[in-house]
Amino acid sequence: MMRLNLVLLLGLLLSALYLVNVQYQSRRVYSELDRAQSQAHRLAAENEALQVEKRAQATSARVESLARSKLQMRAATPAVTTYVTYDNGAAAPAASATSAASGGQP
Repeated sequence: MMRLNLVLLLGLLLSALYLVNVQYQSRRVYSELDRAQSQAHRLAAENEALQVEKRAQATSARVESLARSKLQMRAATPAVTTYVTYDNGAAAPAASATSAASGGQP
């Protein structure tokens, strides 16, 4: 009888230790899950802020002001437009394309 009591006591102690270990692991995993969820929320908020900043940086007014200030670009106007003219000896591409389309007849 004494032997049976010792075996049962040993079984009870082992099951109690196993239960404590399982509860500890469960709490640890839950804590990791909670940390991961809070990090996911933080990253989602940071991503949203970065998307807003990206949209603000890509506005057409900002791009135009950067082109004017950093690249010294300006809008094309007839005053600054240079037109290319052909010499009398050279045929214009539009004229040669028109004669080719009409069967070679000028």
